[in-house]
Amino acid sequence: MDLNVGKVIERAVRRDHMGISALSRKLHVSRRTIYNWFDQESLSFEIICKIGNAIKYDFSKEFPDDFARIDDEIGSNMNQFTNGDNSSPESFSSSVNYWMNKYIKLLEKYNELLSHKFPT
Repeated sequence: MDLNVGKVIERAVRRDHMGISALSRKLHVSRRTIYNWFDQESLSFEIICKIGNAIKYDFSKEFPDDFARIDDEIGSNMNQFTNGDNSSPESFSSSVNYWMNKYIKLLEKYNELLSHKFPT
């Protein structure tokens, strides 16, 4: 059975105390847009999340596949980030020391150039 995303969202919105006009103002869209969303069989994950945040409703129970897919994407992005060259605290510390020493050397060169250009 295919799930009609628009109808599920409409049911959640209508159960909420906010109302269509208030929701449209909060999302910065027209009421017509919200009604059009209700008629859609599928909506982007971003729109689902925006509506959920606006009415403080968790759609993860209604759309577990979408939320699982996003969780997997976030997890893989986090793995790519943490498996980089700076994943361990030791390498992070050495990286900080490297850039700190580089900055100090450049600052010393800059001060030396200034002292030659503007002798005191």
